[in-house]
Amino acid sequence: MKCPCNPSKLYVDCCKKAHQNIHAVATPEILMRSRYSAFVMANIDYLQKSHHSTTRPSNLEKKEILTWTKSVEWVKLDVLESTENTVEFKAYFYENESLNLIHENSFFSKENDHWVYQSAL
Repeated sequence: MKCPCNPSKLYVDCCKKAHQNIHAVATPEILMRSRYSAFVMANIDYLQKSHHSTTRPSNLEKKEILTWTKSVEWVKLDVLESTENTVEFKAYFYENESLNLIHENSFFSKENDHWVYQSAL
């Protein structure tokens, strides 16, 4: 299977490593890519685990995210810029037969000795 975050790589050689062991994530960009793949695969447990504890979605929001991510068709991810603690990206998806995108500059920090998504800037 190709990796959702980068179709030139296999999932087993890319995001699967992060999904199985979040401590294997070495940079914010790798974490962001693994989170995109988790959205594509509706891996809500990983999305929760990779989210900072102070901004993590509630259980109700978790269910809403799961419902939403299963209702859209993910198209591709473009990483525009990556710094020490931020990643700017565009994630494209179809919803209700319309192409949409999420354009975000995300902030990442370390918590419990691994990278986590903290917030959008």
